[in-house]
This record gives sequence, structure tokens and C-alpha cells, in this order.
Amino acid sequence: MAYDFDLFVIGGGSAGVRCGRIAATHGARVGIAEERFWGGTCVNVGCVPKKIMVNAAEYGQWAEDAAAFGWSIEKRGFDLSVLKAARDAEVARLNGIYGRLLAGAGCTVFDARATFIDAHTLDVGGRRVTAEKIVVAVGGRAVRPGIPGDELGMLSDDVFDLKQVPRRLTVIGSGYIALESACVFRGLGAEVDLVYRADLPLRGFDHDIRVALKEALDAQGIRQHCGHHPARLDRQGDHLRLSILGGEAIEADAVLFATGRVPHTQGLHLDAAGVMCTAKGAIEVDEEHRTTAPNIWAIGDVTDKLNLTPMATAVGHALADTLFGKNPRKASYLNVPTAVFTSPPIGTVGMTEADAALLGPVDVYVASFTPMRHTISRRPGRKSLMKLVVCQETQRVLGAHMLGEDSAEIMQGIGIAVAAGLTKQDFDRTIGIHPTAAEEFVTMRTRTREAGIRAAAE
Repeated sequence: MAYDFDLFVIGGGSAGVRCGRIAATHGARVGIAEERFWGGTCVNVGCVPKKIMVNAAEYGQWAEDAAAFGWSIEKRGFDLSVLKAARDAEVARLNGIYGRLLAGAGCTVFDARATFIDAHTLDVGGRRVTAEKIVVAVGGRAVRPGIPGDELGMLSDDVFDLKQVPRRLTVIGSGYIALESACVFRGLGAEVDLVYRADLPLRGFDHDIRVALKEALDAQGIRQHCGHHPARLDRQGDHLRLSILGGEAIEADAVLFATGRVPHTQGLHLDAAGVMCTAKGAIEVDEEHRTTAPNIWAIGDVTDKLNLTPMATAVGHALADTLFGKNPRKASYLNVPTAVFTSPPIGTVGMTEADAALLGPVDVYVASFTPMRHTISRRPGRKSLMKLVVCQETQRVLGAHMLGEDSAEIMQGIGIAVAAGLTKQDFDRTIGIHPTAAEEFVTMRTRTREAGIRAAAE
């Protein structure tokens, strides 16, 4: 049969826009629908506005540190309305860029919700549309924890609607969204309480980094309530009261629930197209990102594989090349660099020490030091920690981890080395740039410890 489109993409975030645009440049007739905002979570209520707020929080610390370097600066306070106007203008600019990219590639754009009628037919804002191939790229959404009164709290999207900085903020969670938010608002002047279930923040990250981050959070005055679960949230007059299991209640002016995100599949009528989901609601895909329906693919956070914007973009591009560019390829999920924009920030790539040690003996190199700026500022909690995890047999660098100034920028370059399979000797013979923190990655000569199967046996 003749279809309206060769490809229809549901979702206008990073994954969907890249897939649709590249497919169109390969000559495909592409339709794409987005019901909320172009650019998805990252551009609108995620990475981009978050990083702008991180920058704003850092300016307060720099103003305080300036006196140690001879500058006389009066810190008068922070006006969120000024930042909000600039931040929202930048988001609007990026929205426009996404639209122009799609139009320039020849895509047919729908500002509407798309749902399935069958495997080849969609309801797009009340219009019946058919497509030979369909890609689902609707991303994820934040969820509430399901405790009494949780409707009184904010989700991560709501942070960007705030008109002023809360005097007292309680953040629930210990993932990157919770921790970044806690650090941002602490930097903007709020009193911050952080409640999480584990003993350390950032589950899944390297243990040494988690320990160092916990200490850094303490040093900047974020009150951590470890090993506790939120029980209920109540309003008492002009403030909120969070009850936690096994601990004292916390009073706050605002509460942020950052306890997780789920794939945004609700209401898509996936069953009508024969598309199956996992028990957690993620769309099931094979290594080619094909779903249980042979003409439908799913990419990005809706698959819950590795929820990072650059990963979603890479997968979208690879899928378009495969389907329409006569260049079948995959985007690798291995050795993906990532960052957490806490204060100080974290950069990481490759395997943690614990994961690498399960495969065999590893050499571990760790360096901890005060970066040059803070030897002068004397700001507490700003030590840097850098770590390499090295396969003992091959000497290949399996993982690199850092907490400290500029770690995200540094880790992008280190990520190339780890992805390329370079060895510790390759790092050692690279000349460092002095004086920088980054040079420590190529000057660590003395092994801190051995870990892994053989080390445990001995």
C-alpha cells in the first residue's frame, strides 16, 4: 500500500529530531510529532536550563572567593527573576533552532500528540496518518514517590517555574537530578536538606567518588539524612512538613521529589501496534532498537537503556543511517563519558572499580589534592579526586573517574582515550599540561592498591 510517510517519528526530543532530520537528508519522506515542546526534556526542563542554573550558583562562590585573590567585591544577593528571563530566552532560541533544522531537512512537522491505531497507522492530533516505518522517541517523565501528600511537592520540571529561591528546600533522592538541584539551590542561598535511602549518594557510580561527594556535600552545608525514606508530606500554615521513617520531621518552604523517572509510554496505545513493554514500562527493543512490531523502533529514554542526551542523539543518527542511508551501524553503549554537575562536579567514563574487579585483577590509581585555586581561596570541601582503573593483565585503562573543578571538561578528552582502548603506558608517556588538574591523569605512577579476583584470593 502507499503510505503517507516513509518514516514517522513520535517525539521531538534529541533522539527523535536527530533520527527524523537525518532520515530526511537521506531522501525519506518524514513526519514528526511533538505534543509539548521541541527539544524534549534536555533543552526545556533538563540539561540546558539546569547547566545555566549551575553557572549562576557558581558565581556566588566566586564572589566569596574573590577577596582571597585581592578583589574587593560586595555580594548583595541573587535575583532569580533576572536569571529566569535570560534562561527562558535561551531555551526559546534553542526551540526555534530545532524547528528550523527539521523544516530545512524537509520534514513535515506536527505540533500534536500522536498515538497508535495499528502498526502502520497513527492518530496525530485527530488526523489519521500512515507510515511504513515508525520510531517512538517520547522520552521519560518524572514521577512522584506515592506517599501521602506528595502532590504538595515539586518535580524536577517545576524547578524552572519557581519565581524565587526557597529559603528552606528539602530534596528527596540521591541521583544526579537530586544532587545537582541540592547544590544549585544551596549555592543560590537556600538551606538544603537531602533525604535518601542509601548510605552514600549516586548509586552505581564508583565508590571513591561517592564517598568524596558525600564529604563535599557536608562541607557546603547540605544536611544529609542518609538511610531514610520519606513517609508523608503535610502543609502546616505557610510551610511544609516532611515526615521520614526512622528520623525527625523536616520543615521546609518547598520539597523537591527527585526519586526517579519512567518511560513516557502512557496513553500511546502501544498494544494496538503489537509493541511490548518491560515490567518497568520501557519499550522492549533488540540490539537494532527494533520493537516487538517489525516496522517499529524505539530510541532514547523510552527504552531506559542509558538515559543520556548524547547517547539518544547518537542512536537516532545511527538508526536513520541504517534504515535510509545504506550504512547499517550501531551506536555503542560502552565507555560513554558522562558528568554530574554537582558542586564540585563529577566526570566519569568506563567501569567502576567494583565492576572491573569482577572480571579479574585490576590496578587502581587514586590521587586526591586541593586544586590551585582553592589553595588560595581556602574554600572547604573543594578537594579533587582522580582515579584510574587498569586491567592488570593488558594494562588497558578500563575506567576513569574524577570529582573536582572542570571534571566534565577534562573527562571528555579522557573518554576518547578509554573508548580507544589505550593503556596505562599510553597515559604515562603523554606529557601533562602544567599547571592543571588534568595533568594528574598522566602523572599517576604509584599504584594505590590492587583489586579483583586474584587480590581477594591472596
